[in-house]
Amino acid sequence: MLPLPPLSPAETLVDHGPKKLSLTRRLILLAMFCLAQFLDSFNNSALFSAIPRLELTFASFLLISGRISDVYNPKSAFIGGVSGLGVISLCAGFVNDTIPVIILRALSGIASSMTIPSALTLLVNVFPEPLEQARAIGLFGGCGSVANVLGLVIGAMFVEWASYHWVFWFVAIVAVPVALACVFIIPPEISKTTDNLEPAAAKWKSLDLIGVSILTVALILFIFAVTSGSTDGWASAIVLVPLIISILMVIGFFYWETLIPVDKAAIPPRTWFYHNFSVIFAVALLPYLWWSTVFTIFTTWWQNVFEWSVISSAVHMFPIGIMAFAMSFTGSLSRIFSPKWIILTGLSFCMIATVLLALGGGEPQDYWSYILPAFALGSAGAMLTYTHTNIAIFQAAPSSMAGTVGAIFNGALQFGSAIGLAGVNSIETSVEATHGGSHEFYGRAATFWFLFALVSIQFISVSIFYDRGMDHTPQPKHGNPVNPAQLSTHLDEKLHDVNMTTTVVNEQADLADLPV
Repeated sequence: MLPLPPLSPAETLVDHGPKKLSLTRRLILLAMFCLAQFLDSFNNSALFSAIPRLELTFASFLLISGRISDVYNPKSAFIGGVSGLGVISLCAGFVNDTIPVIILRALSGIASSMTIPSALTLLVNVFPEPLEQARAIGLFGGCGSVANVLGLVIGAMFVEWASYHWVFWFVAIVAVPVALACVFIIPPEISKTTDNLEPAAAKWKSLDLIGVSILTVALILFIFAVTSGSTDGWASAIVLVPLIISILMVIGFFYWETLIPVDKAAIPPRTWFYHNFSVIFAVALLPYLWWSTVFTIFTTWWQNVFEWSVISSAVHMFPIGIMAFAMSFTGSLSRIFSPKWIILTGLSFCMIATVLLALGGGEPQDYWSYILPAFALGSAGAMLTYTHTNIAIFQAAPSSMAGTVGAIFNGALQFGSAIGLAGVNSIETSVEATHGGSHEFYGRAATFWFLFALVSIQFISVSIFYDRGMDHTPQPKHGNPVNPAQLSTHLDEKLHDVNMTTTVVNEQADLADLPV
């Protein structure tokens, strides 16, 4: 009897899946992904008050990096992003002029945008089991929260005792070894996606370069406009022109996505109809906004009015990082309770904390009675919201879209922060103009009441629109008739054909083993 032909790599991938890695290997990989998240957040917060525009390119290039991770190889995207961040940071450390530093910061934002979606794609593949995946995603987010606070402290230490150049060199010292290590420790099987079945020409078309280019330019213009509004005036041409153009381009992007095949679209229109996806996206606008508002208000207040040192101000922020990191270990709760109740709990914590910040904080002695409890409670709430919206949004969409979903989620975090801070700065400036200037707390208190209103709207929205009917169910798959929004694609048909072929081969093998 002739031997049966071996299964193709595609068939092996579809039917058998990658061999499960050892626990030690998976924990090492998780540590590498968490270090990348740490570096991205550290890079942004370490020079938070000096050069904060890194988020402009970071948020704008998330989508294209997510598509690259899904269509090509997330391992290559991750290593390229981390190594690029290390090399750019190394070069920035030798630059003294402001303009070249800003340009290099913008380039490092592009490199950072390559790391997050690809890291999430790899993380989902390393931890496919829902409970382990929830814990891993929680820790991944917790490292970012810790980096936000440690970035303030370490950055202040470098600036005060050495030079701001060491902020960049610190990133390079960590990033380059991480990139080199990942070349060897990330196994090729976890970087395979279903799109690997497509030939190179088809992959290139699947990037949807027209769509992502339109959206990338639109986001750059939009973030520039909203961050410039509070300083240049919302009625100025430098704000209105890019704002209007960006809105028109976003509309054009979504129209373009309806014209091309579903499996070639960067963000297929059906994405927004996955169960609870839209409401989760809306909630994701909040966590970074809460943290950024607190950082912005109190670092300037303490340093300019109380005349605290940079290091002292950063140390007083420690409760935020401690509580956020503690809440990052709650990922497993999403498999016990409905994410709806956990998210509502987090939002209620944020509401109470925001009221405390609005009522107190104008005097140094208010720190222990108002600020410290508010920092602890609010950061815990923001982290609960962040962690469990992150887990829920990955459960709402197919695993084959992990890179794109990661880009959408992190984009929502950045856009919420940028848009919200523009509103916060405008409110603070307008109130201070009539209530004693920047050395009075009235303007800052008004911004916290504005933030309280936003959190309350989120609380009501989740209470009404979040449907618990699909909690703790397997991730949706393309072509699943349970959800009419999930339509089959050309790639799904190809995978189905591979499955049918393999089934026939297996039946032939069974017949060959029967006794004559």
